[in-house]
Amino acid sequence: MARIELQNLRKEFGRSVVAVKDLSLTIEDGEFLVMVGPSGCGKTTTLRMIAGFEDPSSGEIRMDGATVNELEPGDRNLGMVFQSHALFPHKTVAQNIEFGPRMQKIEPETRRRRVREVAEMVRIAHLLDKMPGQCSGGESQRVALARTLITEPDTFLLDEPLSSLDAKLRREMRAEVDRLHQELGKTFIYVTHDQEEAMTLADRIVVMRAGEIEQVGTPLEIYSDPVSLFVADFFGSPSMNLIPGTIEKSDGDVVFRNARTSISLPPAFSGAEPGPGTLGIRPEHLTVGTEGELVEKIHLVEPLGKDTLLYFDYGGEDDLIAIVDGVSSYRAGTELGIRFTPEHLFLFHESGRRIGRAG
Repeated sequence: MARIELQNLRKEFGRSVVAVKDLSLTIEDGEFLVMVGPSGCGKTTTLRMIAGFEDPSSGEIRMDGATVNELEPGDRNLGMVFQSHALFPHKTVAQNIEFGPRMQKIEPETRRRRVREVAEMVRIAHLLDKMPGQCSGGESQRVALARTLITEPDTFLLDEPLSSLDAKLRREMRAEVDRLHQELGKTFIYVTHDQEEAMTLADRIVVMRAGEIEQVGTPLEIYSDPVSLFVADFFGSPSMNLIPGTIEKSDGDVVFRNARTSISLPPAFSGAEPGPGTLGIRPEHLTVGTEGELVEKIHLVEPLGKDTLLYFDYGGEDDLIAIVDGVSSYRAGTELGIRFTPEHLFLFHESGRRIGRAG
């Protein structure tokens, strides 16, 4: 069992740096929780406090109801997989994997059996006699996973374990980590700055920003129901189109206006107060054709195979992006109408909080 509760967890470095600000979160037994956010948001510091590598400035860490703030890392029954593989270069793969049980003075025959079992689990049994320097990046990461698996922890802590791998290996290892979670049924807490990893692996995602939790939810909730401008912009590849402008009211109707267009908003936004704001819509919810709320020239065409991305320079800070079918033939310089699907619109206050959504 490994239910972890963080209550008002805070971490200060010196007098001026607050890395984690009074964070409260419950991680259920067997859950795959991903903490995601930009560099410096506090996600790794939070993970290190759970592991016992950093002492909280205040707050409590509870595991199955017991406060563990004073427990040493080795007494928390946690397994840590680091960003760097941290393998012993002078030891074989088998010797690296068995290091933990060896330190626990487990009988040699039992160690050899457990090494073979975990090696087969992560599919590296054929590498046991090799040295780490003879292994590829993906193989080395599997060795690091096996070294943690053999200690049989209640909870696995993974700190950006795939960031050093190329794109193809990251996809393969994501599938491997997901398979291990399903097979073991243990609690996994995974830290990453990669929103694609978060979306594909998590039962729940914790989005962090500047030491605080911005939003907690399932991958679908985070993507389709962002609570702030920050979450809307951070998630999605490409991310949500965000168009700055002004919210106006006239005879009960709500209109979003900027220098290039005027868009009548659905009744769901009737409660919006006039003033500066940002209109949001995902690229897949823009329709291009002969008519639309905007008429712009294609700035760039980016074919991706199944889909093609069309970039429009509409005078904003970022290009407006629409996703069309990959077989579509569009050229840069072509002028198209861009229609905003009303039921997929979001509206954000100038502070960044969400005012509402149409759907």
